[in-house]
Amino acid sequence: MHNFLKTIGFSKIQTDMQLEPLLERAVNDKYRTLIINGNEGSVIEQYQLPVAPSMGIAVVGERTPDGVFHRKYYFPYMRSYDGTLTEAGSVERHLEKETYAGVLEDFKSGITLIFYVTNSVQLRELQKMDMRVKARQAFLTGLASDGKILLPIEKKDEDPEAVKRQSNERRRLFEAARQGDQEAIDTLTETDINMFNELHQRIVTEDLYSIVETTFMPTGVECDIYSILGEIVSLRVKENVYTHENVVDMKISCNDCIFHVAINESDLVGIPAVGRRFKGKIWMQGNLEFIENDSDGQADDDNADAVG
Repeated sequence: MHNFLKTIGFSKIQTDMQLEPLLERAVNDKYRTLIINGNEGSVIEQYQLPVAPSMGIAVVGERTPDGVFHRKYYFPYMRSYDGTLTEAGSVERHLEKETYAGVLEDFKSGITLIFYVTNSVQLRELQKMDMRVKARQAFLTGLASDGKILLPIEKKDEDPEAVKRQSNERRRLFEAARQGDQEAIDTLTETDINMFNELHQRIVTEDLYSIVETTFMPTGVECDIYSILGEIVSLRVKENVYTHENVVDMKISCNDCIFHVAINESDLVGIPAVGRRFKGKIWMQGNLEFIENDSDGQADDDNADAVG
């Protein structure tokens, strides 16, 4: 059983046998089919079973020349239409099966973001065609296993342009530090020390979450699991058409990044509302949009492969 099936409204399914009819339906209904040639006359097929708007279960398998479909794996998914542009996006294949992890070196929060690529079959097709491609943007979503709602904090009135300049400068320093710039490393270290000292003084009289507005950090042993604290920009409650469980879809602003997070309503503590904050653990996934490189290594925007 996939740990995040309950996120999209399947909290009462406890065994693979209970899930089997839904996986078979995904293959039989042939919704949003993606088919590529495999080896020795077989074909790789991916199907999706929608269970609520923009979310469902994806099933990937191989159909042999005699017409028999062998399921390889499945995963719950949620789609987003809010893209994160990237100039340093790449993919790495997982060891166990031909699925991929996406890597964003230029993620706005200052960390190297690793996430599960939901359009791996499309990526396999591009590689089989020996196309030189690069990632242009990622459509990120997070499936939450649990979470709680926190009240917003009182914010100081700040000049938006000044905030934007500070954010851009910090990203520039992070990039320079990755390249080994000792001056940038020293500047970031000094900034962190000053921030730690300020936090140490304020924590005596203030609550931690009245000081920290948003956070984004890896957690646990899985490289695509993160603990986040972010502000709710918008939200929508969706109903799973098979179980009638409610799933809360929240657009989150976290460390200058915008992405969607889904959570089963029964796993959410508190009442979500725009302006309040969400704190929880998420499995980060996303579709990558690729563009073909020309002979000079420059990206050709007219040859973008849209994600599905």
